[in-house]
Amino acid sequence: MLKAGSPRGAPRNARLTAVDITAPVLRLILRRSDHFLALKSSFRHSWSRMDTMVWLGVFAIVSSGLVHGELESETDSRRLPPPEKLDFGYVPAGVYETLAHYEPGPIGILFQLVHAFLHVVQPNPFPHDLAVTLAKDKFTALQREYQKPESIVLTLQVIYYELGFVVCAALGLLFTVLVPLVGLFFCLCRCCDNCGGEMHQRQRKNADCQRGLLGTLLFSTSLVITIGVLCAYASNQTLSSQVKNIRRLVNTNMRDLHTFANDTPMQIDYLISQYATAKNKVLYDLDNIGPLLGGRIHDQLDKEVHPALNQVLNMAGAMRETKEALENVSGSLVILKDGAGKLNFNLSLVRTSINRTLNDPGCHDEDSDATTAQLCQNIRQSLSQLQISANFTRLPNVRPQLEKVNEVLKTDLSEVVQRGYSALNDTPHLVIEQTRSVADSVRILLDGIGKNITKFSKVFPVQSSLNNFTIFLSHAHAKIEDYYPDIDQMDFYRWAACIGLCCMIVLVLAFNYLGLLCGTLGYDKHASPTTRGCISNTGGTMLMAGVGFSFIFSWVLMGVVTILFVTGGNMEKLVCEAFHTRELLKVVDTPYLINREWKNFLPGYMYNDSELDLTVESFYSTCKENKGIYSALRLDKVFNITSFLNTSTFTKDVVDELDTVKIDLRTIILLEAEGKQNLLDFSEAGLSEINHADYLEEVNKGVTAVDLLSYAGELEAQTDLMPRGHLQSSLKGHIGTLRQIHSQQVVSMEQGMSALNQSMRYLERTSSDLPNKVLAVLEAIEAAQFLISQNATNLVRQQSKKYTATIVGYFNQYIEWVKMSLLEEVAQCKPFSNIMDTAEILSCSFVADSMNAFWMGLGCSTLFLLPSIILAVKLAKYYRRMDTEDVYDDIETFPMKTMEIGNNGYHCERAQGIPNPMMTSIPSYDTMNRFPRASAPPRHIDW
Repeated sequence: MLKAGSPRGAPRNARLTAVDITAPVLRLILRRSDHFLALKSSFRHSWSRMDTMVWLGVFAIVSSGLVHGELESETDSRRLPPPEKLDFGYVPAGVYETLAHYEPGPIGILFQLVHAFLHVVQPNPFPHDLAVTLAKDKFTALQREYQKPESIVLTLQVIYYELGFVVCAALGLLFTVLVPLVGLFFCLCRCCDNCGGEMHQRQRKNADCQRGLLGTLLFSTSLVITIGVLCAYASNQTLSSQVKNIRRLVNTNMRDLHTFANDTPMQIDYLISQYATAKNKVLYDLDNIGPLLGGRIHDQLDKEVHPALNQVLNMAGAMRETKEALENVSGSLVILKDGAGKLNFNLSLVRTSINRTLNDPGCHDEDSDATTAQLCQNIRQSLSQLQISANFTRLPNVRPQLEKVNEVLKTDLSEVVQRGYSALNDTPHLVIEQTRSVADSVRILLDGIGKNITKFSKVFPVQSSLNNFTIFLSHAHAKIEDYYPDIDQMDFYRWAACIGLCCMIVLVLAFNYLGLLCGTLGYDKHASPTTRGCISNTGGTMLMAGVGFSFIFSWVLMGVVTILFVTGGNMEKLVCEAFHTRELLKVVDTPYLINREWKNFLPGYMYNDSELDLTVESFYSTCKENKGIYSALRLDKVFNITSFLNTSTFTKDVVDELDTVKIDLRTIILLEAEGKQNLLDFSEAGLSEINHADYLEEVNKGVTAVDLLSYAGELEAQTDLMPRGHLQSSLKGHIGTLRQIHSQQVVSMEQGMSALNQSMRYLERTSSDLPNKVLAVLEAIEAAQFLISQNATNLVRQQSKKYTATIVGYFNQYIEWVKMSLLEEVAQCKPFSNIMDTAEILSCSFVADSMNAFWMGLGCSTLFLLPSIILAVKLAKYYRRMDTEDVYDDIETFPMKTMEIGNNGYHCERAQGIPNPMMTSIPSYDTMNRFPRASAPPRHIDW
């Protein structure tokens, strides 16, 4: 049998032949081995012949293994694996340096806050239709026709979209206008001793609590302003540091473009060079056309031919088994006849001896036991059973049939079948010889196809286009380099201006912090408002100076914040956010937007074909995926690679040449006339003349009429009932003789009869309808031969087409690989999407985010200047030295106050040469004349 995965073709059949020839003999030997071992003791003269057969069988196994090994090694060199997918390797790709991704770091949190604030201000989606309308009108028509209803509606749409920015900008402008006016009125009011300008402080019971609360609120407000300034300063520094990265990003983009231009010709050369892979595979299949095409033809024929040859081979094995069975029958019959004679003689001797023993006086004497006499009588009556049962002398000999089979076996049918196998397995070699001229012609055509493909690089203007592109890059890079000094200078001016704005707030913060510090450290709760110390008074003065600078700077700061907010916020929402969502690209790709005559601007500009499905968004997306420029820019409009790399163009001549293959299999002869005659002779060997029924009848009989062991057992049981003596001892001796005859003769004959039975039954099965079986085998061989000689044309044509399809498939694989590589791997346009991403990083991540973070920090600080002004004005009265203070004219009303004179925070006026009003009686009118602005506090109960 074939093993799973064993090679196909000639060696397979050769291996089958070697195994199938020996298998029937080995099966027969193994089935008979137990029988021969049992007969060894009695048939030593025949054992030597059987032993020789066993060794011959072992030798056949070893020989078949050696032959199988040799044939299998030959198979490895002749049989080939099925066609596989070609490996063209990877197109060499350039390494692009640009990392078009920006991570802002910790300041990114501030950027996210700005984005969230802008989303609250402007939650509306990108106004695509509005942007398209405005872009089409280009704003000029709106200015000329602003009174038309369409223009009014469009204006309302713009206002609706910008409503959040309009409201915030209006509030900023209101702040910018009102703050200086309020400051002016505040200044005039204080000059008139109003709005806290009066240098007199009323004394209240919770004055310390109010002072502490005002100080805490002012300090907290100053901290918020400080955080805002720090955020503005950090964003300003971030923008300056990122400006220094512009050169690095631009340089990496330029280097990537040079890499793109330099690697593209090399990649195209690689595509052309990989034709050698397909060509070498085709040459390999042409060199092995025998195992490939011939092997396929052989496999298809083998499905029909192999079963027929196997039937002949099985018939050859049946001939050998028949010969062995006839030899076994003949030999066994001779041995059984001889054994039957000896057994009959020995049984007659035993009967005579037992009769003589039963004549002993102990059996019929008058003094003998009645039981013993009866037992003797029974034994004498059973002696007639001691005789043989089967009569082998009446069975005819099978020598005539054996001689005819030996005559048939003089022709080695297995060798004839082997020649049929060899002829069939020689199909690959036959194909090689008959297709040699076609293979040579195809090799010449392959060289011509290679030359045509080499013309690809010349037809496609790659090198000239890339040279012009490289020159353009060099000039563009040089011009960009010229702008770097101006960019650095402008960035310095911007940085200085932003620092100046921050310094305005820092100045106010400095006065606030110094005022709080001096006021807190210099405050003396025992001093009266008119006698406060210099440090405390300085603190109050600094707070008022901070208020003054707040009025001076805040409106300027808010104006700058408003301008930056409107500019940066709209830039973030309309440009940066729209770029991330691709809405900006969709606006650019709007049909007839840039040019009234072009549906799509990009193909209209490049190819003068605006109907081509090529947009800026598709170009950007394709390059973002790092696909080839051929697919990104739809270069098939300029050079259609599909029409150029048409498989039929290259393979037409190859297919025509392979279609001329003609293979003639009529030289294959499966079974020669000698083998057919051998089968007919075997069917006429006279096996059907053997009387199988007589043989089986005698074999089915026992060797003896009675089972000697059972008979000996019964005889022994009867003997044991007799009294001990000479009679019993003699009978016991005869019982042992019977058992010895059974073990030495009967057992051997029974085994011989079993072997004879098996052989005869095999002959019966073999001879049953043998002529019809042989006729069926011959008909199967004739049908298989007719298939090869007459009907193999269609099979050869089908397999030739499959072989041709395999050859063409290699070209298809190459062409498809070239097309896919051009679309995906050749001239990968990632640098172009990197340029757009870099522009987005520079304008949005560097400029817009930093600018928005700057105005957010600056605006937050500016807004908190308002509460800072109010708190500083109120807190300054607690630190500054007053011109007047509160006095009291009713001593009895305030007994506790009288007792606290001198340690209640009032300065002792007597020490200053001023009479104490609490100790000296002064009329009320006199008090008012001396202190016209002073007045007694209201007399509340809690005082």
